[in-house]
Amino acid sequence: MKLIPWSLDRITEIVKLWNKELHNSFPMREELLKQNSFLDENVCLDGSRIAVDERDRIIGFVVAKRWQEELQVGMRKEVGWIQVILIDHRYRNLGIGKKMLTHVETIFKDKGIERILIGRDPWHYFPGIPHELEDTKRWFERQGYEQQGKDYDLMCNYDSSSIASTPDFEEVEFSLLIIEEKDQFLDFLHRCFPGRWEYEAIHYFEKGGNGREFVLLKKEGGIIGFCRINDSHSPIIAQNVYWAPLFRDELGGIGPLGIDANERKNGYGLAIVEAGVAFLRKRGINRVVIDWTGLVDFYKKLGYDV
Repeated sequence: MKLIPWSLDRITEIVKLWNKELHNSFPMREELLKQNSFLDENVCLDGSRIAVDERDRIIGFVVAKRWQEELQVGMRKEVGWIQVILIDHRYRNLGIGKKMLTHVETIFKDKGIERILIGRDPWHYFPGIPHELEDTKRWFERQGYEQQGKDYDLMCNYDSSSIASTPDFEEVEFSLLIIEEKDQFLDFLHRCFPGRWEYEAIHYFEKGGNGREFVLLKKEGGIIGFCRINDSHSPIIAQNVYWAPLFRDELGGIGPLGIDANERKNGYGLAIVEAGVAFLRKRGINRVVIDWTGLVDFYKKLGYDV
């Protein structure tokens, strides 16, 4: 076994290995792998590696990331991410994973990384180790990693015969963003939600987004809240529709979402989710996922379950 550089030329083989191991729970597509693990300029090429056997067949890989963009959105340069580490099940318990992890940790240390997160990277797949992968969790714990908190993915199936409507508030209105509102919206995010959500919105517009993925909550003409909605026509494969290949009917996604701190406690949080769902259902989408959240009880009010 040897480790070779991370290479787009091997993407078909990498996807094949991923799907051999994880297809039933998280099917991979070349388009998604390319988007998240090759085109993201935060991929640490020095740290990312492919493990091959003596016949040059891929038996594992690791993708490492560190913040390398010039955008000022609050990302910390001393944090590194391991986006994914995967070994062919036939080659586990041979020290290959440990060798790849040690390689990443050595590279990160040389680059001044002080903290390593498993998942949660820009253009991530997972916000941490999936609950089902108990062996993986225990393996990382043996390597000195600690679990910090729990996050959940939620889903709701709507009756296609029921009517989808946006909430009715006299003082506010819900609408889809139009491209002319782009700058106003980005200003709102920078003021109220600087960081990852702002970062993702900037890239959304850079990828050709025209606004149909953002529901705005407006009051007296000003933006006081938002909710992102995703489907198969979005310019980016968003995290809450990663699992779309598992379903026959189209999958929609809700999130992130947020309300200006000065406008909270008015019921707008649930309302913006309901508005987002209504817009998705008017597109014929009746299965909706909300990803990476700890607010399970909040979303249960709208029928969502883990």
